[in-house]
Amino acid sequence: MAGRVSGRLAPADMPGTLPIFPLQGVLLLPRGKLPLNIFEPRYLAMVEDALATRDKLIGMIQPLAKETRASAQPVYPIGCAGRIVSWSETDDGRFLISLAGVCRFAAGEEIATARGYRRVKADFAPYEGDFETPADGGFDRKRLLAGLRGFFAAEGLQADWSTIETAPDERLVNTIAMLCPFAPEEKQTLLESAGLAERAKAMIGIVEARTLAPESGGGLKH
Repeated sequence: MAGRVSGRLAPADMPGTLPIFPLQGVLLLPRGKLPLNIFEPRYLAMVEDALATRDKLIGMIQPLAKETRASAQPVYPIGCAGRIVSWSETDDGRFLISLAGVCRFAAGEEIATARGYRRVKADFAPYEGDFETPADGGFDRKRLLAGLRGFFAAEGLQADWSTIETAPDERLVNTIAMLCPFAPEEKQTLLESAGLAERAKAMIGIVEARTLAPESGGGLKH
């Protein structure tokens, strides 16, 4: 089984409840793309149920601690809804899906489910601005790029700098936020930033702090 969905959702399309997929260190942002390999039975059920709905939405959210099978750990109060825009089922029963970030949500009361995965009441109203593509600018792009170069060097990461340097502001900031090995709390800070400029400024703070030697208060790590 495979499929693909096109078109955009509007604020009026968003549901009052949402299945959630708690993954520590995984970030989805509006208009970002997130590939996922689904193999755990409760999340296979979640994808099956989501695919049966009109909106095909799943809420990506971070647990406050690593989730275990034995108990449902508390989650951060803010997540991001992603729409399943493509999916395929493998011969061994896994789902390979791609989520397109739609809108952040405030996670409310949990709702009991019969298939093992978690659902919450979801409030999208505070984040309806996520449906609009932000204008470029509002932050120091040169400083961000310089900070990213230092961060990538310190972490031993490779990058296609020609692509990074020519990317539009939102694509640059959101892609780096989603892909870089930032700590879970740093990713949550980026998610909860009010808008693109605020997210970029928070990222500058993160990469500059991570490339400074803590013992000296300055200079790059060796």
